Amino acid sequence: MSVKILADSACDLPLSFFEENDVTLIPLKVHLGNEDYDDIITIDSKKVYEAIREGKVPKTSQASPLLFEEIFTKMAQNNEDGIYIAFSSQLSGTYQTAVMMLEQVKESFPDFNLVIVDSKCASLGYGLVVQEAVKLAKENASKDELLSKIKFHCEHMEHLFTVHDLEYLAKGGRVSKASAFLGGLLNIKPLLNVEDGKLVPIEKHRGKKKLFRRIIELMKERGASFDQQVIGISHGDDEETAHEIKAMIQQEFNADQFYITPIGSAVGSHAGAGTIAIFFLNKLND
Repeated sequence: MSVKILADSACDLPLSFFEENDVTLIPLKVHLGNEDYDDIITIDSKKVYEAIREGKVPKTSQASPLLFEEIFTKMAQNNEDGIYIAFSSQLSGTYQTAVMMLEQVKESFPDFNLVIVDSKCASLGYGLVVQEAVKLAKENASKDELLSKIKFHCEHMEHLFTVHDLEYLAKGGRVSKASAFLGGLLNIKPLLNVEDGKLVPIEKHRGKKKLFRRIIELMKERGASFDQQVIGISHGDDEETAHEIKAMIQQEFNADQFYITPIGSAVGSHAGAGTIAIFFLNKLND
C-alpha cells in the first residue's frame, strides 16, 4: 500500500486484520480491577463480558498521547504517507489527542503527510470504513480518492443497535441515567443509533421479536442495495442472536455479504454484554 492506513481498536476488527493487512493499530485503554490493558492486544473481550456479568465495572480511556507521538514520529522519519481513521470524536477524546500530537510532531517534521479523519462512527460501522479504505489502498488508489471514499462511507454509515441493559451506557455518560432507569424498570429494549457521531436512543420496544422486526423496517427505510454491500453485525458475546438477525436480514433483503464480529473490550465496556448492532450504508454512490 502506498498510503499507510491507521485505525484504533474501537473499530472492533480482530488483531489478525491489522497484522494481515499491515494496518497500524492504536489501542484504547481498558481498566479492569487493578489492571490496565491495551484493547485487542492484551485483553480479550470475553474477559470483559465475564467481568460485567460478575458485576464488575470496566473503565476505558483514550489512546496514549505518547503512543501517537511514537507512531507519528516513526512514520515521519520514514517519509510515510498516511490516513488515520479515528473513532468518533463525540465518544472518545482519542481523535483530539491524535490531532494535538500530529501538530507536535509536525514541529520537527513539517512535511509529514498524515491526514486524521473523524469517522463519527463506532464499533463495526467504523470497522467497515477501515476495511473499505484498506481494500482501496491495496488497489493503489490515490490519497485523494481514498479520502473521498472514506468520508463518503463515514457520512453514509448507519448504526442501529440495542443493548441488554442501558445501565452501562449511562455509567459512561453515553445516555441519560433516566433513560437507563426506565428501560431497566420496564424490561423494555431500547433501539439506538448514531447521529453526527453521538449515541442517540430513538425508540423503545418490549420484546426481542418486535425489536428485530422494527430494525428490519428501519433498514428498509434507510438502506440501499443490500445485495451489493457488506452488512456488519457486532455482538456483546451473543453470537447466537447475531446469526438470528443475520438470517432475518438475508431473508428480507436477499443479502449475502456479512461480517460478524464480537464487540471489542473498549466499546463493550460501555455497551455491556448482550448488545447487538447492525451497520449498513444508506447510499452506495455519490
